[in-house]
Amino acid sequence: MHLLLSGIVGSVAYGLAGPGSDTDRIGVFAAPTVAFHGLHPPRESVVTTDPDVTLHEARKYALLALSGNPTATELMWLPDDCYETRTAFGEKLIAIRSAFLSAPRVRDAYLGYASQQFRKLASRPADAEGRRRSAKHARHLARLLHQGRVLYATGVLEIRLADPGWFRAFGERVAGGGLDEAQALVAAAEAEFDRVRSPLPERPDEETVERWLLAVRAAYLPR
Repeated sequence: MHLLLSGIVGSVAYGLAGPGSDTDRIGVFAAPTVAFHGLHPPRESVVTTDPDVTLHEARKYALLALSGNPTATELMWLPDDCYETRTAFGEKLIAIRSAFLSAPRVRDAYLGYASQQFRKLASRPADAEGRRRSAKHARHLARLLHQGRVLYATGVLEIRLADPGWFRAFGERVAGGGLDEAQALVAAAEAEFDRVRSPLPERPDEETVERWLLAVRAAYLPR
């Protein structure tokens, strides 16, 4: 495994981390190119929970990012202090990050993930643990909608939130019974996506992404 790019994502990167927050990491690695020709191809992803680390092989990562997956996408937009590994191929990935974006996929991915958070909110029990988890889901719902709208409108993904206190307060209000406020936020985001004309293209630039991936494959062929 050749790690190309990795960093801290999630609540720590957003500025939403609290005393009990986990530190989540994600990265992209390259398997040796010849390994894909054997009986047992390399694993596409490696996931551990202690610590919380998700690593995707280069092709798997590229496909996730091209689909608009928010967690995969944010690796290429992290603040500098959140990166832990930055190789030459990692730097190139950051340089071509806009090639992965398209207006329809950004809209669908961010609204889709936010809707998942809302469904979790609607099904949480009202006990102390349920309220704690509801506050977390509400924060991430609001964060996804905010990041998605900014990315859709400007072509730039904002990772570190300018006002994390607002998102924490929103989470507590929703966990305290304000489910209608969360539903209204989703509806407002949908309306804004419909209203805004995005500078993003209709389709991502797969040719640029393909050149990066082929360069990675060439670099990890036996010499």
